[in-house]
Amino acid sequence: MGLAPAETAALLLGRIRRGNDYARTRKQRFRRRASAIKLLTLALSAASTILLGLRLWANLAFALVALVTTLGAVEPFFNWRSRWVLMEETQYRFQRLADDLEYLLASTPAAELTHSRLDAVFARYQAVWDDLGCTWLEHRRDPAPSPN
Repeated sequence: MGLAPAETAALLLGRIRRGNDYARTRKQRFRRRASAIKLLTLALSAASTILLGLRLWANLAFALVALVTTLGAVEPFFNWRSRWVLMEETQYRFQRLADDLEYLLASTPAAELTHSRLDAVFARYQAVWDDLGCTWLEHRRDPAPSPN
């Protein structure tokens, strides 16, 4: 017959929290990578500008400029910032869904909690994963992501 509505709600809440944890860990990873690329590009640009002024180190400066150009070309391919923002949005949606489910559980007497009320929450949970998957694929298919 299946689980009781309260048990189903607890299972669903656990899945939502795991989804939120997934989005949080990916968001942190993508944020670190996006920040590292930006900081590295900034540092290399500044160093090359300073070294060009010294003239003695001009060859090194031109090598640094080449590295900045390479980073500038590679960064849109990985598009860490867009992934970071995508996971931020996903985490928000999972948190909102968990809040809504917790409120539903707190405001509904156990005898009135039904699977049909939980089905709507589960449909939203599935929609978060569907949207994440579709958006992820769109980002991967795009040959040149738009600058952020």
